[in-house]
Amino acid sequence: MKNPYLLLTPGPLSTSASVKQTMLRDWCTWDDDYNLGVVQPIRQQLVDMALASSSITSNDGETAYSTVLMQGSGTFAVESAIGSAIPRDGKLLVLINGAYGKRIAEIAEYLKIAVVSLEVAEHEWIAADVLAETLAKDADITHVAMVHCETTSGILNPLERYAAIVKAAGKVLLVDAMSSFGGIDIKVADLGIDFLISSANKCIQGVPGMGFVIAKRSELLLCEGRARSLSLDLFSQWKTMEDNQGKWRFTSPTHVVRAFQQALAELNLEGGIEARAKRYVANHQTLIRGMKAQGFQCVVDADKQSPFISTFVYPDSELFDFKKLYDCLKEEGFVIYPGKVTATPCFRIGHIGEVYPEDMQRLLVALAKHRFWEQEDALENVSA
Repeated sequence: MKNPYLLLTPGPLSTSASVKQTMLRDWCTWDDDYNLGVVQPIRQQLVDMALASSSITSNDGETAYSTVLMQGSGTFAVESAIGSAIPRDGKLLVLINGAYGKRIAEIAEYLKIAVVSLEVAEHEWIAADVLAETLAKDADITHVAMVHCETTSGILNPLERYAAIVKAAGKVLLVDAMSSFGGIDIKVADLGIDFLISSANKCIQGVPGMGFVIAKRSELLLCEGRARSLSLDLFSQWKTMEDNQGKWRFTSPTHVVRAFQQALAELNLEGGIEARAKRYVANHQTLIRGMKAQGFQCVVDADKQSPFISTFVYPDSELFDFKKLYDCLKEEGFVIYPGKVTATPCFRIGHIGEVYPEDMQRLLVALAKHRFWEQEDALENVSA
């Protein structure tokens, strides 16, 4: 059955028919067909992806990184990492320029973890010298967390710049790569990332219900006994998977996991991260050119913009109504996102998932057709 609309959102997103098709089979969580045939290959593939472009891939003959799969949305995986990586006497610094950075700080507060933050507007970067100065002044900081692509605005934070500062200061680095992993090259080992967290339903183009953490084995071993939650104990989840060849501690989302394996296979067929990144960039450029031609202004400057989701300022008209635009575009077969930037009325359009430049062109045609705020302005002028 054909989908009634294309999801132009940052995830969940539109998936291929073949990814959907894989969820028609049921799986036994105790069976080797599932654990050895699905879970373990996924765990290894994710490590391979994380290290593919890094020059550092091993440590004393053993793979330096491992993968932990975690039930739930991406936030479950983030909370699992935050709650398991930081010891009782640790202190977390969170870099914030959007809602998801704020969510990390909120998680830390819920878990009674000492937390401080550096915060700037959603369309800005935290200055590198401010980060370095903060780490130099506060010796109690043990861990630093940041969001790579903030889907609040679509801004792509300078991960390489920040990672160099954090690692030079001797801190543990946690990266929320929810909306970027699989869609852009991240040199995980070369950057010294200790914990990278992402989700099935983003750039790898799976379905919602599972997150994952790619982490240094040495850091995972230190997590033993630190977790503030039973079900979100990252160490225990990892140890169970390691010792039992892919077995999950509690019931795993089998259909979601199998769909994710299919999505990984399709990523490889497309040509890997490099090829997918090119498609996303082409989607983004097609959209931006067309939106600018129709008079829309981007919230984020071009040099800070990610190729995953873009945010646009509301047209300068009292007659503009986002819900009306949303409904019009939905009728045309597209679903977009409301804005999340605090100080600027705006809306968002995603360009990841099973989406291509021609889809962006069709969206632009639909948008041009439904510029009701201009049409009504023109009618009022004629009446006057």
